[in-house]
Amino acid sequence: MKCLKILFLYIPLLFVSISFFWILILKWVPVWYTPLMAIRSVENIGDDTFKTHKKWMPLEKISPNMVMAVIASEDNRFMEHKGFDWVEISNALDAGKKGKRLRGASTISQQTAKNVFLTPSRSWVRKGLEAWFTVGIEYIWGKKRIMEVYLNVAEMGKGFYGAEAAAQNLFKKSAQKLTQRESALIAATLPNPLRRRADRPGPYVSTRATDIQDLMNKVARPEWLDNNKNVKQKKK
Repeated sequence: MKCLKILFLYIPLLFVSISFFWILILKWVPVWYTPLMAIRSVENIGDDTFKTHKKWMPLEKISPNMVMAVIASEDNRFMEHKGFDWVEISNALDAGKKGKRLRGASTISQQTAKNVFLTPSRSWVRKGLEAWFTVGIEYIWGKKRIMEVYLNVAEMGKGFYGAEAAAQNLFKKSAQKLTQRESALIAATLPNPLRRRADRPGPYVSTRATDIQDLMNKVARPEWLDNNKNVKQKKK
């Protein structure tokens, strides 16, 4: 009985310690591989055309247009919340009560926590772990690092992970040179990047990209973004 008490005491402590150091290390070390990348590789075994494309880029070498596009598309209040957008969560709950289709309320911080540390499975345990890691990266990494990691690991097409891989494979240029329109097109595909392509946009992606461009000029712009040594991008 005493052994069980010790076990139940030390397992949580061990998890907290390991996860803390894991988060701390990744505050500075690039994230080279994620659980989702491994899952996609397994899913595409036998597909000779499939290849994983990824290249880590510091935030200073990614166009500010791309930063603003994902904020406008995925998380309008990215600079205002502490990892969880309670306004969107409340709206999603209200929609559910009214019998409407469930709407997503995950922030960029939550998506980053899931992409880096967890699998995309759906369960209460996974959601609990996602919340834990979200709080951890918010307080240890900060917004700038969260955005940097997100723009390097997010799935942006079949086998494309991160802004640099998407820019190179979809628009034949570096992420640093992405225009406002190109960034908005990439962001428009993020809810389902395996079925939608930014370089060959259908009616939905084109319209959604236009809406994102409009929002890019309205959402809060991170102060640190203007300190980046990015070359000013022309709007198209």
